[in-house]
Amino acid sequence: MTTITYAVRDSRTMLRRNLRHMMRYPSLTLMLVGIPIVFLLLFVYVFGGTLGAGLGGASSGPAGGRAEYANYVAPAILLMTVAGAVQGTAISVSMDMTEGIIDRFRTMAISRASVLTGHVVGSMIQTLASTAVVTGVALLVGFRPTAGLPEWIATIGVLAMVALALSWLSVAFGLVAKSPETASNLPMFLVLLPFLGSGFVPTDSMPAALRWFAEYQPFTPIIETLRGLLLGTPIGGSAVLAVAWSAGIALLSYLWARGLFNRVRVR
Repeated sequence: MTTITYAVRDSRTMLRRNLRHMMRYPSLTLMLVGIPIVFLLLFVYVFGGTLGAGLGGASSGPAGGRAEYANYVAPAILLMTVAGAVQGTAISVSMDMTEGIIDRFRTMAISRASVLTGHVVGSMIQTLASTAVVTGVALLVGFRPTAGLPEWIATIGVLAMVALALSWLSVAFGLVAKSPETASNLPMFLVLLPFLGSGFVPTDSMPAALRWFAEYQPFTPIIETLRGLLLGTPIGGSAVLAVAWSAGIALLSYLWARGLFNRVRVR
């Protein structure tokens, strides 16, 4: 067997381990799915009537009101689901680092890369499953996408791309954190970024300084790409920026995580 074959086999083993952990402790998964659903219900049913009336045709759907706002906010909630779901990855990695299991792995004849790869692939599976559940709830509360099959496939691709990038970032957070409690807090800013972008209101309604940040932070082009794919709004250069941001975050996070794993002693 080649080195790559061994790495793939070991990564598959680590993936099974992480999936079993998720099934054994479903409360974390339920929490990570439940928070975006709560935000979705809150913004559609409590704020949707007022905020939707001020969109001025910013998205497809009936002119103004709750129905239009459900369409507008759903892509942001999907991205928030991805950002929230990877929080569990940071906790899981930190628990491995503090409970001594990594010491055992380092004494075994397994690929070092497989330990982190198993966490990342498991996180992506959990994340995409979570977004499927949230999408179903969004459809129930009035989300009416106009996307066809190619657009849905592209949407899944964008979400998977972002999930990969944020999963590697969360792995690095889990490695650098001193405890699982700290690891659970480090990715929290990712959940807030959709609020500071075009996720919940158009950026042109914001004060100048906040508008500048909202337009140039990484989540805004991702949201606009998802919105364009699902609702047919103009995408422009957002797709290119979304790919560039995701690729950059994934690469830098992978290098950071690999460096930390190779040199950090188990705590």
